[in-house]
Formats: sequence, C-alpha cells, structure tokens
Amino acid sequence: MSVAFRSSALEKVQEIFRRYPDRRAAVIQLLHLAQEEFGYIGPEVERYVAELTQVPPVFVHQVLTFYGMFRTQPAGRHHIKVCRSIACHLMGATSVLEYLEKKLGIRAGQTTPDGRITLSTVECLGACELAPMMQVDDDFCGPLDEQRIDEVLEKLK
Repeated sequence: MSVAFRSSALEKVQEIFRRYPDRRAAVIQLLHLAQEEFGYIGPEVERYVAELTQVPPVFVHQVLTFYGMFRTQPAGRHHIKVCRSIACHLMGATSVLEYLEKKLGIRAGQTTPDGRITLSTVECLGACELAPMMQVDDDFCGPLDEQRIDEVLEKLK
C-alpha cells in the first residue's frame, strides 16, 4: 500500500520544513500531520515520514513509539486516554481505569466492538490539577469519579 499526503497537507509539510530547516527536527510535527491525515500511523506512514524527512525509518519509529500521543492502530470514533501519572495514580486513576474497562467491556489498548470508543492509558496529560483525569478526544475531564465518568460516556452516545 502506498501512502501520500493530499495536496493541502503537502502545503503544510512545506510550512513545517520552513520552520524546521533541519528535517530531522520536523519529525514530530509531520507525525502529528500524518495522524490527522491518515487517522493513525502504521508502518507505511512511518516509512513515508522517513522519506520526507530524509532520516532512517528507525528514527521515525523511535520518535513514534516514545510519545503517547501517536496512534499506531486505528482508533474508535472517540479516544479516551486515562492519565496514569503519579498525581493521577495517587488520586485514584487505577479505579478510574477499572471502572471504564467494566463500563465499556474492553481493556486499555482496545476498541469497543462497535468502533465507538478506544481506551488507552498515557503517562501524563499535564493537568495534575484535575487528577484523576482523562482526555476524551481533545477535551480534558476531571477530577473523575464514577458519576462524572458516566456523564462523559453518556455524551459520547
């Protein structure tokens, strides 16, 4: 399978390269763009970004797998990311994750059978003041308890 950015995304690629003359420094920005364009970053997209930035594919793979913000598998229509940083952990993130897994009938790293929700854990979302918290698509939700989780899930139906 061959992948390529649409022309509008290629314009963004050129903007990124103007901001990052060292193409190696543009990898993260291009991975964000690729995820926006393709939905997730599979091996073909990794190779494509490596070609664009003129870096070895292993470099792109290392960047991709280091950061928790990139998806390497297709995700559901909604993506719930439960923070498991020390602050969230101390405030009950384990219970939040267990409750979500029970309510959704899936484990972290899985997508509901209807393709509606993907559940994952991340190391830190940078919102310790909301602990325990999660990110639902682009929105931060917290502090969480079972009632708040139920309210958030109801809005995703």
